[in-house]
Amino acid sequence: MVARIYKPSRNAMQSGVGKTRFWVLEYEPEHARMVEPLMGYTSSADMRSQIRLKFETKEEAVAYAQKRGIPFQVFEPHETGRRRMAYSDNFAFTRVGQWTH
Repeated sequence: MVARIYKPSRNAMQSGVGKTRFWVLEYEPEHARMVEPLMGYTSSADMRSQIRLKFETKEEAVAYAQKRGIPFQVFEPHETGRRRMAYSDNFAFTRVGQWTH
């Protein structure tokens, strides 16, 4: 069973970067999820899908996987450049276009 090592991306609904500072080791699903016919619950026979380990650095996660003989794939994060802007920039004389309500 292959493990994925990655750094989670930020939530698209918020501008904060909470829960994105750590590296995560997760196992890829081994069995497909199935829907229980009577109640409609979704279940899985894969117990490793519940394991999610957090590490401070990528090197710690890789060392953990290598020490325990876990095959893994590392996914590098796509760092986005955030544009710094102050509220006063809305009213600057050098602003392109008009500011309206």
